[in-house]
Amino acid sequence: MEITTEQVNGLRYRTGAGMMDCKKALTETGGDMDKAIDYLRKKGAATAEKRADRTTNQGVVEAYIHAGGRIGSMVEVNCETDFVAKTDDFKSLAREIAMQIAAMNPLYIGKEEVSKETIDHEKEIYRTQARNEKKPEQVVERIADGKLEKYYQEFCLMEQTYIKDSGKTIKDLILDMMAKTAEKITIRRFKRFHLGENS
Repeated sequence: MEITTEQVNGLRYRTGAGMMDCKKALTETGGDMDKAIDYLRKKGAATAEKRADRTTNQGVVEAYIHAGGRIGSMVEVNCETDFVAKTDDFKSLAREIAMQIAAMNPLYIGKEEVSKETIDHEKEIYRTQARNEKKPEQVVERIADGKLEKYYQEFCLMEQTYIKDSGKTIKDLILDMMAKTAEKITIRRFKRFHLGENS
């Protein structure tokens, strides 16, 4: 099928990907815009894996204050170059992540930060719950694993559903930006403040 310039430009506008990448994505997906976006995101994720060993020592510290000054957050988001760090798109990403932290109160950046002790403790609780609900023993472990994934989705920033788009996670936002900038992007650290709470 013939892919029009308008389709290519439309996909570029929505994803920030290069012209040839957009044309290939539309060709591969028969001109379906949503499938083409998914195609590019998967490509971005694959490219991101290749960038895993690159260093990220540029970036921004972004703050967000909410609820009349009662809740706030700060986050350090890193990239590879000062050029990308100064772009509006990168600063906007950092702001969105700071807002996510204020709203959803994550405890960790990613799954890898959750200690083995915490995982074992949580899984033991889930197993006990399943047994108390008289679930067959052969499915208890599967139930515990499923609930552990939900724990990650609730408390790990990268796994959380993005508050402005339930179809995306914070990890997806970062992968999208990596595809757009061709740089590795990482969240280095964050802190959330709630007035009156002990840190």
